[in-house]
Amino acid sequence: MGALSAKALIAQGHFVVLHARNTERKRDALKINPEAEAVLSGDLSSIEETKILAFEANKLAPFDAVIHNAGVYQTSSKEIFAVNVLAPYILTALVQKPKRLIYLTSGMHLQGRAKFDNFKIGQVSYSDSKLYVLILCKAAARLWTNVYANAVDPGWVPTKMGGGGAPDDLQKGYATQVWLAVSKDEKAKVSGRYFFHQKERHSNPEGDDILLQEKFLDLCKKITGVSISQ
Repeated sequence: MGALSAKALIAQGHFVVLHARNTERKRDALKINPEAEAVLSGDLSSIEETKILAFEANKLAPFDAVIHNAGVYQTSSKEIFAVNVLAPYILTALVQKPKRLIYLTSGMHLQGRAKFDNFKIGQVSYSDSKLYVLILCKAAARLWTNVYANAVDPGWVPTKMGGGGAPDDLQKGYATQVWLAVSKDEKAKVSGRYFFHQKERHSNPEGDDILLQEKFLDLCKKITGVSISQ
C-alpha cells in the first residue's frame, strides 16, 4: 500500500520521498516508483537505524505530510514491538514536524489493550501494537495543534501481509491516506481522528485516555532515548 500511495501522489504531481528497509528493497522501490524524489533506507527493527533514518529524512525536510505506513504482522512479538510501535514513535519525535501526519493502524486495534508491563520485554501482540499506533496518533494530535494527525484502518486488503484472499478493496485501502495527506476537503483537515475508507469511525477508547498517552510516551522515551516535544 505504501508503493501504491506513493504512485498516486506522484501522479497528482507531488514530490514523494520513499522509505525502504535496505539497499535491495531500495532498488525495488525505485523500480515501482522511478519518479520518486528519493529513497531513504533503514531497518525499522533497529532503534539506531531508525534514528539515522530520521536524521537523513531531516536533510530533505520539511515535508507537507508523512505517512507512517510500515508494519509487520506474522513475525516475533519483539519485531512487532520494534517496527509497529517504537519506529513510528522515533520518527514522530525526530523528523521535523510536517503539516500532516498519517498513521496506519488496523481494525484489530479494537481488540488491543494497553499492557505497559510488556514494554519492558518488548512482548506485544499485533492488536496491541496497532492500539499503540492509535495512542501515538492521538497524542501527537493533542500536543501539536498546528499539525493534522490522523489514523487510518486500510481494511483487510490483498497485500503480502493481508494475503491474496483478503476481502477488502485495495484501492480504497490506500486512497484514504492519500486523501488525508493532500486533500483540501474540510473533512480531511481534522486531527486526532480514526478513518476507514475516508469516513470517520469509532476507535478504541483507550486511545483518547490522556493518562495512557502520557504513560506510552514516557515508556517510549525511556526505551529509545528520544522524546516528543510540544
